[in-house]
Amino acid sequence: MISVDLARVAAVCSGQDADPFSFLGMHLVDGTVQVRAWLPTARHCSLIESKTGKKLADFDCIDERGFFAVVVPRRVHCFAYHLRVQWQEGPLEIEDPYRFAPILGEMDLWLLAEGNQLRPYERLGTHFCSQDGVAGVSFAVWAPNARRVAVVGDFNCWDGRRHAMRLRKECGVWEIFLPQVTAGQAYKYQITDQQDQLECKADPYAFSAELRPATASRVAQLPAWIEGTASRKAANALNAPISIYEVHLGSWRRRPEDNNRWLTYRELATELLAYVLDMGFTHIELLPISEHPFDGSWGYQPLGLYAPTSRYGTPDDFRFMVATFQAAGIGVILDWVPGHFPADAHGLAQFDGTPLYEHSDPREGFHPDWNTLIYNFGRNEVRNFLIGNALYWLERYGIDGLRVDAVASMLYRDYSRKDGEWIPNQFGGRENLEAIDFIRRMNEVVGVERPSAVTLAEESTSFPAVSRPPAMGGLGFHYKWNMGWMNDTLSYMQEDPINRQYHHHKMTFGLVYAFSENFVLPLSHDEVVHGKGSLLSKMPGDDRQKFANLRAYYAFMWGHPGKKLLFMGCELAQVAEWQHETSLDWHLLDAEHGHHRGVQQLVKDLNRTYRSQAALYQLDFEPRGFEWIAHDEGEQSIFSFIRHGDVADEFVVVVSNFTPVPRHGYRLGVPKAGFYQEILNSDSYFYGGSNLGNVLLLSEGISAHGRANSVCMTIPPLATLYLRWSETAC
Repeated sequence: MISVDLARVAAVCSGQDADPFSFLGMHLVDGTVQVRAWLPTARHCSLIESKTGKKLADFDCIDERGFFAVVVPRRVHCFAYHLRVQWQEGPLEIEDPYRFAPILGEMDLWLLAEGNQLRPYERLGTHFCSQDGVAGVSFAVWAPNARRVAVVGDFNCWDGRRHAMRLRKECGVWEIFLPQVTAGQAYKYQITDQQDQLECKADPYAFSAELRPATASRVAQLPAWIEGTASRKAANALNAPISIYEVHLGSWRRRPEDNNRWLTYRELATELLAYVLDMGFTHIELLPISEHPFDGSWGYQPLGLYAPTSRYGTPDDFRFMVATFQAAGIGVILDWVPGHFPADAHGLAQFDGTPLYEHSDPREGFHPDWNTLIYNFGRNEVRNFLIGNALYWLERYGIDGLRVDAVASMLYRDYSRKDGEWIPNQFGGRENLEAIDFIRRMNEVVGVERPSAVTLAEESTSFPAVSRPPAMGGLGFHYKWNMGWMNDTLSYMQEDPINRQYHHHKMTFGLVYAFSENFVLPLSHDEVVHGKGSLLSKMPGDDRQKFANLRAYYAFMWGHPGKKLLFMGCELAQVAEWQHETSLDWHLLDAEHGHHRGVQQLVKDLNRTYRSQAALYQLDFEPRGFEWIAHDEGEQSIFSFIRHGDVADEFVVVVSNFTPVPRHGYRLGVPKAGFYQEILNSDSYFYGGSNLGNVLLLSEGISAHGRANSVCMTIPPLATLYLRWSETAC
C-alpha cells in the first residue's frame, strides 16, 4: 500500500486541514507521481488520463471515510487526469478540483492586496470559467484571518470537508475551481476562525441569493457590461427636467386575487412603467433592492449588496425591468446603503472570526439608531468592496444613479451618540475623515468611469459643498436632498392658515441657500411612516381644505427651484400612512367625490407643465433662474416669484395663496408688458377645486411690487397658479 501521512489524512477526513492543495491532487514525491483524493461515501476510485481516456490505475483506500491514494506507474511528470468513482448510486466520472492551478493571477493578487481593484466583483465571488478545457465555476472570498475556508452547497451535500479552498497569502483570498457546478445552485462559505469556531457565511460578492428566510447565495452569471449613453447622460444632467417617483416595489401594487402577492420585476416592467409614463415622471427611484433578510427594513439593512433581491424574480428579470424603463425614456435610480449593515450571522459581521468589514470598537462600528454595524471606511479592501458595488450597479445593470442613504451618519463620528460614546478623529474633531475620503473617492470613480450616471446624497446637516466636486473641496455628489426645505415647508403647511402669517419665513428661507447645492426637493417615504401619517393627514382644515392645501403645496414645490421627488401614494393623496405589507390604496381613485383622482390628475399635469416649460428646470441651480416678485406678504400668506429659463423672455410666474380666502383684484407686478396665460391652477375644477382663476390676463402700466407693469388677477383660496407670458393674445 502507498505510504501517506496519516495525520494529514485524518485532518482532511475530519475537515481540519487548512492547506488541502499541498496534499490532495497530483504531486511529485521522491521521483514518483502520486495522486490523493478525498471522496466521502465513495466505494472505489480509478485514475483516468484525460488526454487518452485510458485507465491508468486503481486507488488504494487509505481511510474508510473516503480517502484514496495511488502511485501512478511509469510516470515522472504531472499530467491532466480525472477520476472514475464508484458511488453507492453507481459509477461516475468526475474532475478533481485539486488538480487545477490557481485562479487568480499575479496582477489580481497585487491589486486586491493593495485594495486598488476598481471592480473586485470581477475576481471575487463566483464566475463561470474553464481550466484546462474543463468548464466550471471559480469561487473566491476574502477572509485573511480565517484558519480554513471551504465552499459548501447543493453540489457537495453541504459537506464542509469536501471542498476546502486554497489561501492566496498575498491578499488573504481563498479560492477554488469546481467543475460541473451549475447556475442557480445554492452555496455558502464555511469559515473556521483561529479559535476553530465554524460559521457559514453568504458570499459578499454573490450575484444572486435565496429568498428569505433562506440565507444562501446562488451561483449566477456575471451580468454583461452595459455602456452608458449620451441620451441617459443628458436626461440626468443638472439642466434637465428631473421628476422622480420613489417606489417600494413590494407595496406599490399587489395581487389580492393571488394571496396578496407582490408583483414580479417583469410585471413591474409593464404595469409600473405604464403608470410612470402616464403620470409624466422622468425617473423612478427604488428603495434598496440589494438582498436583505427582513421585509420590515424596506431594504435599508442589506446583506447581499451585489444581488438584486429574489423577492421579485431573478437578476435577469431585474435587468430586463431596468432596460425596459430606460428604453421608454425613464431613468432608474437605486437607493444605495453603504452606511451600515445588519449583524445577521450569515452576513458580514465577524466575517472571518474578526471584525473584517466593520470596526472592532463599537464606538466606531455600531449604529445605536438601527442596531447595525458600520463599515470600516479606512480599510482599503472595504472601500473597494463598496466602490466596486457602486460601479457594478451602474455598469452591469445600466442604472442611472445611486441615491446614497444616511450620508450624515457617515460624516460624523458623534452622529446620534452621547459624550463618551464616540472616538474623535486624529485631530480631535467629530468629522469621520475616513468616511469623507471614501465618499469623495467613490464619487470620483463614478465620475470618471461612468460619466452618464449621477449620485444623490440624503444628507440632513449643513455639511458644506456636498454637491460640489472634490477638487473644489466638495464631496462630489451631483445632487443633494434638501431636507431643510422639506422640514420647513411641511411645518408651514401643518399650521392653521390663520397662523401661517407668523411662519411665513419657513416658505422663503429655502431661497437663502437654494443655490449653495444642487438640490432635490424630497417628499419621500420618510415623511409618511412611523406614525407621521400621510401628507394629506398633515394638512389642516376640513376634507375640502385638506385637499386644497395639498394641491397648493405640490404646485408650489414644482414651481420652486430644485429637482422633484415624490413617494408613491402621495400622488393619490392617501389617507393612511404607508404600510410596506400592503398595496397602495388604489381604491381611493374610485371614491365618489373624486378629490383623490383630482390630486393624481394635478401631479400628472404638474409633470407635463414642468417638462414643457424649460424655465421651471433649466436653471435650477443658478441664481439667475429665480426672482422674487413678493416674498414679504405674510399677512395674506401670498408668495410670488419668477422662474427664468436660459432664453430671454422664457419665464413662468408662480403665485401661491396659502389662506382659504380668495384674493380678488390682486395686483401683481410682472416683468414684462403683455399677456399672461394661466397654464396651471391647482384650484381648477379638474382637480376638485372651486374653479376660481384667470384664463388670460393683460398687463397694465400700473406699478406694483417695484415693477412698471402689473396684472389685476384673482388668486383662488389655498391655491398655486402658473402664468406664462406672451407678447400677443394667441
